[in-house]
Amino acid sequence: MSQHPDCALVRRGYEAFGKGDMETMATLMTADVIHHVPGTHPLSGHHKGREAVLDLYRSMGEETKGTMRVELERVTADGRGHAIAVHKWHADRGDRGIEMHAGLFFTIVGGKITDIDQCSEDIDAENDFWH
Repeated sequence: MSQHPDCALVRRGYEAFGKGDMETMATLMTADVIHHVPGTHPLSGHHKGREAVLDLYRSMGEETKGTMRVELERVTADGRGHAIAVHKWHADRGDRGIEMHAGLFFTIVGGKITDIDQCSEDIDAENDFWH
């Protein structure tokens, strides 16, 4: 069974994120991409534009001193420009660690990611971790 192109795109993004490959990440997104991060912590908000989104990912790496790991569990697509990815992530920050499931809802236009909505299994724990 072949993989839907939108699923393949999301998988490439997760692979690049895992390697810290921001150059590849940049090629997968439109210039005006937006990543919406829920919560009340310093990284939450609407990160607008490719560079702002890449800066968000760099900040995640810096804040966790490179300990953040994301394990992609599944990706599904609707064939109309939407894909959902479910993953488990874990990281250490100072004397705290976290491990939880999360999801990303992607909007894809012309083979590029235009919008990413992030969901958290436990938004309070995520807020505490990033504060």
